[in-house]
Amino acid sequence: MSPLSSSAASRATRSDVAKLAGVSPAVVSYVVNGTKRVGAEAEERVRDAVAKLGYRANPSARALRLGSTEMLGMVTPTTTNPYFAQLAHEVEVAAAKRGFMVINSSSDSSVVTERNQLEQLAGRLVDGIFLCSTVFEPDLRNLDIAGIPIVMLNNRAGIPSRDSVGVDLLHGAHLAVEHLAEHGYDEIGIVMGGTAGDAEDGREAGWRESLERLSLAPGPIARGLFTPGGGYQAMQRLIRSGAVPRSLFVSSDQMSRGVLKATLEAGLKVPEDVAIVSFDGSIDAAYSWPTLTTVAQPLAEMAEAAVDALLSPPHDPVHRVVEAHLVVGRSCGC
Repeated sequence: MSPLSSSAASRATRSDVAKLAGVSPAVVSYVVNGTKRVGAEAEERVRDAVAKLGYRANPSARALRLGSTEMLGMVTPTTTNPYFAQLAHEVEVAAAKRGFMVINSSSDSSVVTERNQLEQLAGRLVDGIFLCSTVFEPDLRNLDIAGIPIVMLNNRAGIPSRDSVGVDLLHGAHLAVEHLAEHGYDEIGIVMGGTAGDAEDGREAGWRESLERLSLAPGPIARGLFTPGGGYQAMQRLIRSGAVPRSLFVSSDQMSRGVLKATLEAGLKVPEDVAIVSFDGSIDAAYSWPTLTTVAQPLAEMAEAAVDALLSPPHDPVHRVVEAHLVVGRSCGC
């Protein structure tokens, strides 16, 4: 496009389109924004005029008129983990039902990057933000000053000043441990992902509680990052120590991928030598071999609850808890 035509396109207004198409500006708005059906002939004339003039709707003017950009932001620790990718997808689906689009970004598990991403989203005047933070209670004072509502998503416990949504990790761990115990395994270890801060993760706390209730001694603990590599290295340490338990509760499907690799490399079979129950219910569980028995987080339900919380009228902060459920694969011995 030449500079002259580019300049002309930038000057084209809704009234220009209406004049060329022989319709009212309101009809142009209906066609461009898809807010109301018009006759096929009128729609075709409007679209022809839009193409000839190079007209583009002004999103800033629309946002000013509506009092909303119809955009929401979301920050997750990573986009490479299928769990967070699926959660982000479910949030997009739930938000679209309300007429909102979602801008997704990743903090790469960095508090500094997370803060920068939040500031970037605030600068784009989003109507609210879903935050899967790398820390339990991040510093959000700047966003509060800007008046941007935030929902803490994938949060393990309520924060007094924030709406939050999360799965009941304790209950999920109970499901995993009790399922392994029902198979007759009396030695149940855990491969636990690292968490920010000093608080014990609900999965580990639930593992301990279940073993105590079942009068079983805790099996060995191996720790690592919430990644396939973290699970791989943790399992390698267990193997080298000679302390591989008969069964394992692994705190994420991503870690379980690494656990499976290290186990098979050592000549051990799953579940014949080591039975595994994982956590998350991501696509990794269904397409690992053997398929993982996993405690699945109801991501669609979490997303709906988060969108409801973010778009509802002002209210006192609420922590919404959703319950996980067991999905049985082959890794446990079923």
